[in-house]
Amino acid sequence: MPVEPKVVVARRSLFTRAELRDRGVSEAELKTGGDRAAWTRIQPGVYVARDEWASARPVDRHRLAVLAALDRARGAEGVVSHLSAAVLHGLPLYRFREQRVQMVVPRSAHPPSGSYVRRHTDALSEDDVVEVDGIRCTSIQRTVFDVSRTETREMALSCVDRALRRFAVERRRFRADVQDDWRERLRERVARARGQRGVRDASWVVEFADGRAELPGESVSRLQLYRLGFRDLDLQVAVAGPRGSDYFVDIGLRQVRTFWEFDGEVKYRDVAMRQGRSIEDVVLDEKRREDWIRGVTQWRLCRGGFADIATPETLAARLSAFGVHPPR
Repeated sequence: MPVEPKVVVARRSLFTRAELRDRGVSEAELKTGGDRAAWTRIQPGVYVARDEWASARPVDRHRLAVLAALDRARGAEGVVSHLSAAVLHGLPLYRFREQRVQMVVPRSAHPPSGSYVRRHTDALSEDDVVEVDGIRCTSIQRTVFDVSRTETREMALSCVDRALRRFAVERRRFRADVQDDWRERLRERVARARGQRGVRDASWVVEFADGRAELPGESVSRLQLYRLGFRDLDLQVAVAGPRGSDYFVDIGLRQVRTFWEFDGEVKYRDVAMRQGRSIEDVVLDEKRREDWIRGVTQWRLCRGGFADIATPETLAARLSAFGVHPPR
């Protein structure tokens, strides 16, 4: 059975005030606040069940907010953009927090931003606008460019890495030529926007981005390692494994003969990723893999999670625990 688009699923969760009144929900119930409330207002006149809202991740809440904002502004000019477009495109957003829906509007429109929608005045070419599940938003390339010049490097890099990976990697086969072509087109965008706010940041991210990174944790790990002075960074390093297979390690640090692996909890907790194995079996398999890699390469192998890559200093402390010291 095909999986329904997230936007389609999200639309079923939204109700207008009139729809809820038709369902027998009273005005008093809609005005009830706190733990006793059954409904949460996410835009004026637009509601979602409180339990669903409370359990939703920030990106899922934002998707609902985008749909609610579009329903309220029906007929108005504007294209969903920046982080809001990244959510629609399914790009990962490191440390994403709830915020206003972002849109680009024509320079001639001059509509003000409000409590729920932030409007950017800019010009968009035809190639900059696409439809995702029926919603007009900026293209992936325009979206990652906007995110790169307006957000933190941690968030921007995780977003651009994934966009590159979507085009340059197929079944673990990395196509450097495709990535180079995509990067060159982003460079052209940077050149055309020279002098605008955040363009220097965007230029740096474009050059540092790499589609070989599989997860946001790997992207941020690479950024913090760079900030610590590491320059010779290899991604998804292949190590010959037993029975003719290869093991892939997230990042290789040739300067100190050390591998760094981002160790997210999802590989242990997510039932689908465990593929029928128990948590204990996953841990044992990881240990055997790690022992093999150390034995074959004679390199150190260090692991860490999100807490360890929060800042360059926390990562330096984690590496130091393994006897690895950054160049600076």
